[in-house]
Amino acid sequence: MNFDQVKNILVSEADRRGLSEYEVYFMETGSMGAETLKDEISSFSSGVRGGVSFRCIVGGRLGAAATELMEEHEMRELVDRAVQYAAVIESDDPVIFYDGAESYATKSVLNAETPDAATLKSVALELQRKTYGASDLIADGTQSGTFAGTVRRALVNSHGLNLSDEYSASGAYVQAVVEKDGESQDAFDCCLGLDPCDLEQLSVNASKDAIAKIGAEEIDSGKYDVIIQGKQMRDLLSTFSSVFSAKSAHLGLSLLKGKEGSAIASDAVTLIDDPMRKDFSAQATFDGEGVATQKKSVIEQGVLTTLLYDLSTAKKAGKMSTGNGQRKSYASPVSISPYSFYFAGGELSEDELKIRLDHGIYLTELKGLHAGANDVTGDFSIESAGFLVEDGKISKAIKSFTVAGNFFDLLKNIEALSDTVRFDASTGFTSYGSPDVLVRNMSVAGK
Repeated sequence: MNFDQVKNILVSEADRRGLSEYEVYFMETGSMGAETLKDEISSFSSGVRGGVSFRCIVGGRLGAAATELMEEHEMRELVDRAVQYAAVIESDDPVIFYDGAESYATKSVLNAETPDAATLKSVALELQRKTYGASDLIADGTQSGTFAGTVRRALVNSHGLNLSDEYSASGAYVQAVVEKDGESQDAFDCCLGLDPCDLEQLSVNASKDAIAKIGAEEIDSGKYDVIIQGKQMRDLLSTFSSVFSAKSAHLGLSLLKGKEGSAIASDAVTLIDDPMRKDFSAQATFDGEGVATQKKSVIEQGVLTTLLYDLSTAKKAGKMSTGNGQRKSYASPVSISPYSFYFAGGELSEDELKIRLDHGIYLTELKGLHAGANDVTGDFSIESAGFLVEDGKISKAIKSFTVAGNFFDLLKNIEALSDTVRFDASTGFTSYGSPDVLVRNMSVAGK
């Protein structure tokens, strides 16, 4: 059965039962990936998973049920299960089905043709060959891989809302391992898309970064001025992104509760959530509740302009939803998440930012980030690696030091940002990005 048939059965059954408030949500995801080891394909995976959920309001309570079995008898039982669950649910959260927006954005990124299995395998092997050819120091353990994903979704409700969209994405990654004089180091890099020029650079970057770590030394403990590489800063943003959720704030799980309109960062900091960012393959015109998505500055020149809201948290706060009520799958409840979430770039090039740093640390690796961070208090203590910067230039690799601090304090202490924002290669609806960030006087525990 296709979605239109499923939708018609569910709507018919809802009407037969006299339900006036209901919603049907469909989501299907496909994924495919190839990985190499030495000069062979070591693994390949491919699969499609999808299903439908039905939500309804009975007696002011929300009932919900989901299934992957797309058959008529299952659709009728799905409505029955949702009604039964509404009778036993215990939640005082507002339940809202959306009427729809006056307009929805138009995607600027066309859905790319999904590469087939043969292409993914071929590109992975070629990428592995290029990586091994990038340096004589490349060692076994080096891996290259490719991936592709598709998402289709649709939402229909009793208020006349009828929305659908889809996207596809592909990409590649390299984990380069190098050996020299008995020492082994590795580095990872990835990209979205399978453009030959990007793939060529991927092999070069990963091997170059791994080689640069060879001979790393330990440093003394103390206070250091630090540039956090964009790749690592976006990982920090990902780890602490829940603090920008209105639900976390309402539950007392974010120190940003009551801070909207207040300065929470240096005036160099602007944090943007843009579901329609140019070149973002997973552009989303509506969220998991049917609310039109929108670009927004969560932090504008240091001031917290808004938290991220879904319909329920917005009603509690007397605000409008920001369109951030996402669903991770057809069966997932609505949860607040950003889309393309990134710190806006500054005015200095990456080299100019190092010149401004003058002497300090260029931090290029954070290990065990989630284990070493508390997303409620903002505290973090993380094993790190990177390079010393002397006279504005990279000098030598350093290792085995711990960077400690607090995310909220970090935002206040950002002095400058580079002009190049680096995004991750996420194929979901959420992606993170950041330029290099200069912070003064960070605590470092070394030898």
